[in-house]
Amino acid sequence: MTDSAHASPPSPSASHPRFWALIPCAGTGSRALGAGVSGPKQYQSLAGQALVLHTLAAFAGVPRLRATWVVVAPGDDFFAHQNATFFVAACGGETRATSVFNGLTQLLNEGAQPSDWVLVHDAARCLITPAQIEQLLDTCLDDEVGGLLALPLPDTLKQSAQGRVTGTLERTDKWLAQTPQMFRLGVLRQALTQAQQTGLVVTDESSAVEALGLAPRLVKGSAENFKVTYPEDFALASSILLARHAQTLPERKP
Repeated sequence: MTDSAHASPPSPSASHPRFWALIPCAGTGSRALGAGVSGPKQYQSLAGQALVLHTLAAFAGVPRLRATWVVVAPGDDFFAHQNATFFVAACGGETRATSVFNGLTQLLNEGAQPSDWVLVHDAARCLITPAQIEQLLDTCLDDEVGGLLALPLPDTLKQSAQGRVTGTLERTDKWLAQTPQMFRLGVLRQALTQAQQTGLVVTDESSAVEALGLAPRLVKGSAENFKVTYPEDFALASSILLARHAQTLPERKP
């Protein structure tokens, strides 16, 4: 356990693949602005602390992770005075893909190996639990490609044009992608490099890996693992976090 977000990472061991977590945290969260929300959404107060700290607490509860790295924008000093069990890399870029690529490079510079697993997670998915992370690790540990948490699409899916429905799409084989998304570091870095070279728009790590001709495994997640995106999401996430906290409080004796 480290005493500072800027302490040195643990020494690597090449005896077997390791697990690293990477949290891109350089976004501005523009869709969440309004309704009392200003500035990057990951730093907004939620159930008593910054949203991203709930996210990081979940990863701190997974002993198999070698270390968790948070990728922030250069000059972002939010974590400067945080006592934490994670490390900060101020190499965030203008896009998520750039932040993740730069974070992977930082991991390699710190001693990670291309064969190591890396779990990339949205900072704003603050309702992730250690159990869900462990589920992904257990399912994908021996997978040739890796995989991601996802949820079968529960609702009817419509196609539109100019605000009008133009068709109803088959939903049987449709899934909502979540995070973490777990891939070998070297494969993911190669995928992001290819995406940049070909101009592929990368909305998540899986889409980049898919472009290599690989098929990531889908691991059923939870509806609670949603990405806090719009102002109304904050109230829902806060309610869930407070309910979880209440369930963990010791029962008071009469």
